[in-house]
Amino acid sequence: MSDTDSFIDEVTEEVRRDRLFAFMKRWGWVAVLLVLVLVGGAAWREYTSVRDQAAAQALGDEILAALDADEAGARVSALSEISAAGPGAQALIDMLTASEAARAGDADAAEQALEAVASNGDVPEIYREIASYKAFSRSDSGLSAEDRRVGLEALAVPGKPLRLLAEEQLALLEIEQGDTDAANARLQRIIEDSEATAGLRQRASQLIVAMGGKPDAG
Repeated sequence: MSDTDSFIDEVTEEVRRDRLFAFMKRWGWVAVLLVLVLVGGAAWREYTSVRDQAAAQALGDEILAALDADEAGARVSALSEISAAGPGAQALIDMLTASEAARAGDADAAEQALEAVASNGDVPEIYREIASYKAFSRSDSGLSAEDRRVGLEALAVPGKPLRLLAEEQLALLEIEQGDTDAANARLQRIIEDSEATAGLRQRASQLIVAMGGKPDAG
């Protein structure tokens, strides 16, 4: 009985080996292909990571070199010569250009640089909102007080990341227009807002005091 069982086991094992060999012969190339894909994918990810890191470092070096110029006009010129690889990097360069152009007294160039970011749907929303905030916050932007107010109110709605900063600028605009009561009420709301930073609360309190008022404790 044991010899029969042993013989059956041997035959069964042989059949299994034959089936496995046939399976590997038919489908083994799939396993090899999967290994090649996995190895190739890992190598490609490593290559792109190193490439992107090198590109980012090179861009940073170019920006730092441009900002190292002595004159604001020269910094604007140097920044304009930098070639950005993507919309995000270009948005950063444009906003730096706007800041340097404003320092150089070129309000038109600053406005154009900020508009290029604010109107570019390919850049992250936060970049567009920062550019819009900077444009609407500048008194020399060439925009009317009403246009600035409308733009800032669009940034001051709940859920917007720059909501409280836009509220602060609206208060400054109201002060410019002589509406101190509205400015005082807006600044008091900023002080009482749980999302306001300590620095923002301090600036709001100082403005209220400068207008002759007294900020509530909140």
